[in-house]
Amino acid sequence: MQKLSGKIAVITGGSTGIGLATAKLFVSEGAYVFITGRRQKELDEAVKEIGSNVTGVTGDISNLADLDRLYEAVKSKGRLDIVFANAGAMEFASLGSFTEQHFDKIFDTNVKGTVFTVQKALPLLNDGASIILNGSVAGSKGTPGFGLYGASKAALRNLVRGWTVELKDRAIRSNVLSPGPTETPLVAGVPPERVTQMIATIPMGRMGKANEVAKAALFLASDDSSYVTGIELFVDGGRAQI
Repeated sequence: MQKLSGKIAVITGGSTGIGLATAKLFVSEGAYVFITGRRQKELDEAVKEIGSNVTGVTGDISNLADLDRLYEAVKSKGRLDIVFANAGAMEFASLGSFTEQHFDKIFDTNVKGTVFTVQKALPLLNDGASIILNGSVAGSKGTPGFGLYGASKAALRNLVRGWTVELKDRAIRSNVLSPGPTETPLVAGVPPERVTQMIATIPMGRMGKANEVAKAALFLASDDSSYVTGIELFVDGGRAQI
């Protein structure tokens, strides 16, 4: 039996990487998925790759008007069962070099965008729905050059703690999914020497794959995790555990 049969899901940042891998998996498990992306060409290609039971909505999650357009599209289904707030921004910048523009980009996307992705979903969310935020091992580990990124992801961990209590009367579960270094286009912009350094800290000795993270997202989205809420689930080859 399909684990998400008849479910309606939103996945932000669904045109590449972890978001795309998760969208494909959710559809294969019976869900109808709305995905977002900032670039129309990549979004159209993702929709074509997924093939069916998918709608692409162009937009930037840090732009609240774009989020309103997303949920106007979702209203066509009348309800919502899963929100995977996956979209995020990551840039390398040391304490002595980052700028106000860099700060705003990271926090507007990773914190503000994620918060309003969830807030604007609430009127459509069914009781018993699942909210999943894409965190990062960087929220728990110190990595030179990724201080702002890590701080933005650490904020998501605390938000989920609060939402777990706020939404308990509706039986809406909120969890953080925190990947370690994963082979995605987002990581392609990280200096190679930094990637080598990160891999050296992973007990399993390799980067993760997008479909490995997607399988963990499926667990949190499905009834397999019906008694799981308020947690941070690491998919990181052990990096945060040592």
